[in-house]
Amino acid sequence: MSSIRGVETVLDHGRGLVRRAVQSDFARKIAETFATRILLIFVGLATSVIVARILGPEGRGFYAVAASVGALGVQFGNLGLHASNTYYAARDQSLLPALLGNALIVSFGVGGFIATAAWLIFLQWPRLAPVHGTLLLIALFYIPLGLGYMLLQNLLLGVQKIRAYNTVELVNKILAIVLVVLVIVLEAVTVETVFTMSLIALAACIVIIVGLLRSILPGAPVPSLAVFKENLRYGVKAYFTDFFAFVALRMNLLIVQYMVGAEGAGYYSIAVAMTDMIYMFPVVVGMVLFPRVAALPRDDEKWELTKRMTRTMAWQMVLICGVAALTAKPLILLLYGKAFAPSIPLFHLSLVAVFFLSIQGILVKYMAASGYPSTITWIWLAILTISLALNVLLIGATGLSGAMYASIVSNFLLLVLIAWFSIRHRHAVQPV
Repeated sequence: MSSIRGVETVLDHGRGLVRRAVQSDFARKIAETFATRILLIFVGLATSVIVARILGPEGRGFYAVAASVGALGVQFGNLGLHASNTYYAARDQSLLPALLGNALIVSFGVGGFIATAAWLIFLQWPRLAPVHGTLLLIALFYIPLGLGYMLLQNLLLGVQKIRAYNTVELVNKILAIVLVVLVIVLEAVTVETVFTMSLIALAACIVIIVGLLRSILPGAPVPSLAVFKENLRYGVKAYFTDFFAFVALRMNLLIVQYMVGAEGAGYYSIAVAMTDMIYMFPVVVGMVLFPRVAALPRDDEKWELTKRMTRTMAWQMVLICGVAALTAKPLILLLYGKAFAPSIPLFHLSLVAVFFLSIQGILVKYMAASGYPSTITWIWLAILTISLALNVLLIGATGLSGAMYASIVSNFLLLVLIAWFSIRHRHAVQPV
């Protein structure tokens, strides 16, 4: 009888956890955002198929290159202000008029300057241009629009308008598809017209976001140089951290291709692509968590919320990675065929690496919400250096699996360093 009561107690506790999770506003926002991300994947796949079929291989290539030109311009020109917009909007909504005004100026001022400078360079040295003519102009025009969309979207995150954020993301993708279908109906299909449709969808969503933000502004949007300088100090640290993180996480494929060859890179890329799908969940949790932590007035509240979410993420990722490990073989063989069977053990190893990366991705939100100490940037630079050395050594010693061993060690060291520095920072600010 006692054992039965014990089981019932555990079941009641489990049902209570589920009920609280369902009723939690935070859990609801995570679920909505994650569901939106899944839906966006399918919408993106549909868009990719439509574009590829109507443009053909060559046209699809030009389209992809043009999109890359715009994306690189946005990445280069954001200065980390997307992260600082979320941080400052979450901390003090009275700054929203200045943040919105600055975002618009940076988007169309800095973004326009980058696009114009690139155009002049390509005019002077045409061979440097990845695409030419009207398509190049359209690709460069994407830069200020893409920058504006990014900065304004993160203001929505900062004021915790998560549903509005998700809705605008969906509107952007769905509107782009509708406009492309319109181009097909009008028999006006060219690379330029199809790419222009994505710009129109982007511009429409910028107008929508501005309208949403204006409805909650405590005043008219007025740029502020003082607020911009403060934003930039925070943003630059986030900018370089993101750059080092991107290189550290993505350079493995290039090293694999160089040291093992294209076939090995193919196996490795499948494992990484499937791991990225799993990593999407902690990314969504971190995205929703960050403004909530930043908005808390006391450091002990920030620390406790982050600790609680880090523990939750740990056991959730154990479950997710466990299920992924069990289903990896049939899934890879079904989707990609027996030719990609060597990807299976690589994917199993990658689950260990993504577990460590996911935990630190939540824990680091405490530091991001505490002013983004520059030590975080230096930690990522150190991890980038270590990862590069480990990849060369371990791939040379063990072959293709060495890239995954390098990721495991690097991500574990990253987690240890972030945890150590977070605890040290917490003790430093803890009142005596």
